Amino acid sequence: MPMPRLPGPRSLAGQLFAMQAVLIAVIVTGYALFTYVSDHRQAGQAAGRQAMAVARSIADAPSVRQAVATADPTARLQPYALRVQRDTGVDFVTIMNPEGIRWTHPDTGQIGRRFLGHIARAQAGESFTETYTGTLGPSVRAVTPIEDDGEIIGLVSAGIRVEAISERLQDQVTALLGVAGGALVLGAIGTYVINARLRRSTHGMNATELSRMHDYHQAALHAVREGLLMLDGGFRVALINDGGRELLGVSGEVVGRSVADLGLPGPLTGALLSSASRVDEVHLTGTRVLVVNTSPVSGGERRGAVVTLRDVTELQSLTGELDSERGFTQALRSQAHEAANRLHTVVSLIELGRTDEAVDFATAELELAQALTDQVVAAVDEPVLAALLLGKAAQANERGVEFVVAEDSRIDDRLLPPSLPARDLVTILGNLIDNAMDAAAGGPAGARVTVTAYTDDADGADDTNGSGLVLRVADTGAGVDPAHAEAVFERGWSTKSTTAPGGRGLGLALVRQTVRRHRGTLTVSEAAGGGAEFEARVPLPTVDAAAPAEPTSPGAESRSVRG
Repeated sequence: MPMPRLPGPRSLAGQLFAMQAVLIAVIVTGYALFTYVSDHRQAGQAAGRQAMAVARSIADAPSVRQAVATADPTARLQPYALRVQRDTGVDFVTIMNPEGIRWTHPDTGQIGRRFLGHIARAQAGESFTETYTGTLGPSVRAVTPIEDDGEIIGLVSAGIRVEAISERLQDQVTALLGVAGGALVLGAIGTYVINARLRRSTHGMNATELSRMHDYHQAALHAVREGLLMLDGGFRVALINDGGRELLGVSGEVVGRSVADLGLPGPLTGALLSSASRVDEVHLTGTRVLVVNTSPVSGGERRGAVVTLRDVTELQSLTGELDSERGFTQALRSQAHEAANRLHTVVSLIELGRTDEAVDFATAELELAQALTDQVVAAVDEPVLAALLLGKAAQANERGVEFVVAEDSRIDDRLLPPSLPARDLVTILGNLIDNAMDAAAGGPAGARVTVTAYTDDADGADDTNGSGLVLRVADTGAGVDPAHAEAVFERGWSTKSTTAPGGRGLGLALVRQTVRRHRGTLTVSEAAGGGAEFEARVPLPTVDAAAPAEPTSPGAESRSVRG
C-alpha cells in the first residue's frame, strides 16, 4: 500500500494569507470582547447611578418621611414604591426601617422580612452601591438612609437586576458582532486580494524556494564572466554583475544611477538608452571592444531592458591579424600568378633565341622586388612591422596604389618596450594603411599611400634614446573635412562614407583606442600633396642605448617604391 503523500510546504503567499487571516480574527475578536466587557462595566455603572438617583429621590421625598412616622408605613409607602418602580424603570424599590425590616417590596410576601444585603454603611449615614444576590436574583442596588433632622428614620434601596442589564446589552452585542464579522470578512477579502498579487509575483513559490533562488541568482551573477546589466523603465541601473562593472570600467555605487551618468562613450550610451533591441552590436570603450545585445523586458508598459556585454578585444585583434594574413595570402597568390606569367615570358624569349632580352626582363623584376624588401628591412627592424609593410605593399600593387615607405623611416626593435606588443603596432599601422588605401583608391588618378615610421625624442630632435614612436600614413584621397576631424575616429565612420553601416568604420576607432591605451595621441590633418595624413604618437620609456643607432631625419626626401 503506497504511503500517503505528505503535503508540501505552502507557498509564501499562502503562509502570509493564513497568518494575516488569523491575525485579523484575533484582533477583531479581541476588540469585540474588549468592547463587550467595557460596555457591560459601563452598563453596570450606569445602572448603579440610576438606582442611586431613584433611592435618593425617595429618601428626600417629604411624603415618605411623613409615611414613616405613621403607625402603618406600608399602607402608604407600598403603592408609592410600586409607582416609582414602574416610572423609573428599576426592578425593585424597597423601603425599610433602620433595622432593615421591609416596609415595601415588589413581592408582597417579602414585606415584614429582613432586607437581604448590606445596610451597615447606610445605617451610619452613607449612601453606596453594590451588586448582591437577593430575592429577585443578582442585582445592582443602591442603599441610602432616610434622615429627618439628622436622625436616620429609615432606609431606601433601589436596584436593577443583572439579567435586565444583560438584556439591555443584547442589542449592542448583536450590532457589535455584526461589525466584527463584517471587519473580519473585509479583512479576509483584502488579504486574499493582496496575497493573490503576491502569489503571481512569486509564481507560487514558498519562502525556502525563494531563498534558494536568490542564492542561485547571486552565485550565477558572480560566476558569469560576461557583463550583465538590467535597466528599469527610467534607464536607471537596476542590477549589474561583476563582469559588467569590469567591462564598462565603472566602480562605486552604480545601482539606481542613470546610464547617462556612468561616463560611457556616447555611442555606447546611446545604444543603452535606446528602446529598440540590438543584436551583436560592436561598441568601444576606452580599453575594450564590446559586443552589446539589448532586449526590452516584456510587459504592457516599458519595464526596462536586459543588456549583455561580451569582451571581444582579443578576438578583434586576432581578427585584424587574420585579415592581414588573408591579405598576405591573396597578395602571394596574385604574385604567384604574376610570377608564372613572367616565367612563361622568359621561357618564350629563350625559345625564340632572344636570351639577352630574357635575362634583362628577369633581372629587372628581381631588382624591383629586392629593392622593396631591402628598403623595408633597412628602415624597420621590427620583424612583424616589416612583414606588415611588405604585405601591404603587395596589396597596394594589386589595387593599383603606389605604396611609399619614406626613406627617413627608422625603427630600432631594441627601443620598443614589452609593454608595446607587436599586435598593437599591427592594429595601429595596419588599420591606418587600410584606411589610406581605401581613400587613395577612391580618389583621383595617381593614387599613393606614404608611410613614415620612426622614433624621436621629446623635443622632436632625433635621438637614439627615443621617447616616442611616430607612425604617419598619408594618402592622396579626398581628404577629411575639418568638421569631421573628431568624428572620424568614432565607430561607424569610414573614408568611403561618413556613416558606414554594419561593421564598417571600426578600424580608426580601434586605432584611437589602442593609442590611448598606451597614453599616445592620434591626429588627422591635410597631407602635403592633398588627401589626409594620420599621425599616431606613442610615448616610449627612456632607455640607455646599447649600441648607437643611425640618426633619423623626418624632413628627408621620401623615395617612392611601387610594390
